[in-house]
Amino acid sequence: MQHFPRLFYARQKFPSLPQVDCVGSMQSQLARLLEATSLKGKRIAITAGSRGIAGFAEILKGIVGFLQERGAQPFLIPAMGSHGGGTPDGQIALLSSLGVSAEGMGVPISCDMKVEQIGEIFSGIPVFFDTKALHCDGVVVFNRIKPHTKFKAEIESGLMKMMAIGLGRIQGAEILHRAAIHYPFGDLILKAGQRILSAAPILCGIATVEDPQKNIAGITVLPPREFESGERRILLQAKLLMPRLPFDEIDILIVDEIGKDISGVGMDPNVTGRNRDTIGTFPHQTFIKRILVRDLSEKTQGNAVGIGLADITTKRAVEKMDRQKTYINCITALSLEKASIPMYFENDRRAFEVALQTIGLVPPEQARVIRIQNTLHITDLLLSEAFLPMMTGRNDMEILSEPAKLRLNRAGNFVDPLPFPE
Repeated sequence: MQHFPRLFYARQKFPSLPQVDCVGSMQSQLARLLEATSLKGKRIAITAGSRGIAGFAEILKGIVGFLQERGAQPFLIPAMGSHGGGTPDGQIALLSSLGVSAEGMGVPISCDMKVEQIGEIFSGIPVFFDTKALHCDGVVVFNRIKPHTKFKAEIESGLMKMMAIGLGRIQGAEILHRAAIHYPFGDLILKAGQRILSAAPILCGIATVEDPQKNIAGITVLPPREFESGERRILLQAKLLMPRLPFDEIDILIVDEIGKDISGVGMDPNVTGRNRDTIGTFPHQTFIKRILVRDLSEKTQGNAVGIGLADITTKRAVEKMDRQKTYINCITALSLEKASIPMYFENDRRAFEVALQTIGLVPPEQARVIRIQNTLHITDLLLSEAFLPMMTGRNDMEILSEPAKLRLNRAGNFVDPLPFPE
């Protein structure tokens, strides 16, 4: 067995932000915005996406409760493009894995994947929108606003994308991704969103932004006329709050799990710096020689999108891969490279050995190795001993343990857990 570097636990100390009463704040804002709007008997669709958004189920329940108190007949509508295998059952199951069900919410979940074309953009690109959402009395668009994983623009991942791609279903998601080969993706989402706002019964938008610890740092209710300006403003805040790895030059990044509940591409390129894509790449300060992915998250339900951004993985990750779900998602998004299966090995030990063998003339004990739980949770990390000299004077980092030998179980897999076992 190859000699491994010793590892120690460390914690990133991000700025502390005030706690937000997200449901209370949201309901107060809704009450002000809709004060003069009669909702009695109105059928209102509430979008529910596929990401691991902080407070996801709690906020959805709060929206449902607000609408019911005012006599509306709310229902949830999955707004996730081709995710969940592009089927109603798959999308409802995906919501269930995120803690959202018809029983728990007390309202129906409507999902039949039917869409209607409501217009065109750029002289010929059709804009599709969910049929039930189009013909109900109002749509509440709920999403987190954050930097996108494929492109950079003034509007990226948020309310406009939820309408254009999430509620566009497979047809809408596919045509806009195909068009991104020819037009800037940000412009496509903006123009499609504008077209939807002019044709669909959008009642309001509810946008959250998260801090580096994945707590809600703010929640904003926007009228349709302020979607653009509000999203631009909130995206700037989200970019400032986006967490980073503590070092830019890394030999090996070990990622315990990837999944659709973590990022649209399994592991967020805004964290790893890996953003290989057909429509191009965006510059990033982080450079990693080798990425080793250990496993898929349970909530991703076999969707292994992003596995192709890794250099090395394990047999168990590959065996959990649902190729149908992964391929549909990647074909729709024109991201074939993200479904490519990298070199994989029987266990963590062998995968780590190969990673260490392929970083150049760097002795294992000097290798700069970082291990994270996933790209959503990078507060607690395992770092190799080579980083210790770089910790001096770092007020944003805390050492939690002494360097120790890597522990493996009989199957050859890592034993030490993340986050740090307090």
